[in-house]
Amino acid sequence: MRPAWLLLALLALPATARADELQYLVPELAEDPFQVNPEPERFRKRISVSPAAGVLGEGRLYVLRLAYSPNTWLGYEASIGHAPGTSVDALFHMLSAIVRYPLPGRLQPYACAGYGMMLVFPGQLLNADPVTENALTLGGGLEFAIRDDFAIRGELRHVTVLGGNPQDEGTVAYRYGEATLGFAFHRKLGSNTTKNPEPPGSLPHP
Repeated sequence: MRPAWLLLALLALPATARADELQYLVPELAEDPFQVNPEPERFRKRISVSPAAGVLGEGRLYVLRLAYSPNTWLGYEASIGHAPGTSVDALFHMLSAIVRYPLPGRLQPYACAGYGMMLVFPGQLLNADPVTENALTLGGGLEFAIRDDFAIRGELRHVTVLGGNPQDEGTVAYRYGEATLGFAFHRKLGSNTTKNPEPPGSLPHP
């Protein structure tokens, strides 16, 4: 019976220790896990990973986005998307710019524009080689922050694919509507503190 009592003691003792030693990846969330920093500085030097699903035209779309914000209003984003179809599959590689006006609440609208490539892979029913076309996007989105490091993200974009005209050697624009809904996971790079802060009561430098 002694091993059983010893096992119960080992399971009971760490319970309070684990609560005291819990370490948060975002220290600011220790007091209130669902708080949202109202300062625009929360966007500065922030990386974000955002998986999402939605529609492109009348077909399905799955997207994975990686973004970096060097300051409070501008961000750069790389994304890869897959639009599976019955006859063809499309793969998107996109680089986008995100522009926002930081708001103090949980709702954060933004505008976005991007350029990339669309790779079209014909299915087994079509005897054709893969095709690569230029793609342009323009749109906007909305993030609802659950907490500082996690948000729900919805986005609408207008996609223009510049492809070849089968009737001649010219170029034709194919236009699609894109709508996605997903999550955004945020992490800050570095510290939010300002280097060499001015002592209290000192005069600002000219």
